Amino acid sequence: MSQFDVHRNIGARRQTTPYVVVIQSRRFDRSRNRVVIPMVDKSAEPPIDPQLNPSFEIDRRSVVLHPLQTVTVSADQLGEKVCSLADDSDRIIAAIDLLISRAWG
Repeated sequence: MSQFDVHRNIGARRQTTPYVVVIQSRRFDRSRNRVVIPMVDKSAEPPIDPQLNPSFEIDRRSVVLHPLQTVTVSADQLGEKVCSLADDSDRIIAAIDLLISRAWG
């Protein structure tokens, strides 16, 4: 699995959080875990801030990136890969940068 791959969420909250996106660098592929950001159904949880919560269309479903809910999951707990957001990764990186920015300390 690669950075920015989107996987189906097979966990309990899959109705409102249908996908997760892997943000972890391939440098850490030997780890059994993956750092992921949930992609929440836009109608279930509207964006707080368009830069922090960019929207994406995946499988004809409008979802929002929620970096405030970033988690680590076991790689074997990821569902099937549905797509890659590598070509649109600038918006994901910008959201992560905004989250960890020291500007507002």
